Amino acid sequence: MALIRKFLLTTSFFTLILILFLVNSANNVISISGENSINTNFVNNDNTTKLDISNLVYDIDSDPFNVSFANWTEKWWQWTYSIPWDRNPSYNDIGKYCSENQRGPVWFLTLAYEHPVIRTCDIPKNTALLITLLNSECSYAEFPLLKTEEELRECAKRMQDLVVGGNASLNNVPILNLENYRVQTDIFNFTLPENNILNLTSQSTQAVADGNWLFLRPLPAATYELKVKGNINTTATIKIIGNEYNGPVGWNYTTTYILNIK
Repeated sequence: MALIRKFLLTTSFFTLILILFLVNSANNVISISGENSINTNFVNNDNTTKLDISNLVYDIDSDPFNVSFANWTEKWWQWTYSIPWDRNPSYNDIGKYCSENQRGPVWFLTLAYEHPVIRTCDIPKNTALLITLLNSECSYAEFPLLKTEEELRECAKRMQDLVVGGNASLNNVPILNLENYRVQTDIFNFTLPENNILNLTSQSTQAVADGNWLFLRPLPAATYELKVKGNINTTATIKIIGNEYNGPVGWNYTTTYILNIK
């Protein structure tokens, strides 16, 4: 069943991109599902001092740890694709693989696929956190008909244009102005291992990504509840068949992280 599911995920995503590029018709039918209503019903956590959220979020023009915001999002994609399917944190509901392939001053977090989840993660002190609020990516490996960086860029943009913002909170304190945190990358490299989440042969390729993000500065030692959710435009005139890893559809569900900063 796992192999069938992986095959269907990959095949359906190729279908989506072909439709996006080859069919530009107002008669297309929308088939997008998910938790699209904004969810602010976050559980309060009184175990920590009150947070000044304005000082905890990296600006999109900043260079955390001397690396640009956009380059950190490239590293997020390189990280998630480096992890085989059976250990990939994106497909684990409880946070068992939070620390998989995590290195350095920034740890990467993922959303939940096709249902809400609650994950518990132990995070080292002095570690920043980068989590997607829905993102998109196109590579030559996935789409061999695309031949230039500009075509990759347009591919990623068209998918990401389905996203209409998102919402997030930390210990029930809303994180505002999330619409300001969309960024597109330059072309970058990534490597797929055996048993990868794209169900492709092991290889290296180049890609461009476009996404909405939340980038948190290192938090003081304590336990926190982080809730995030991206939203999809359900009135878009694009025919979506199935679901996929590289785009926003199917990932627009509430993801809750219980973060133990130690």
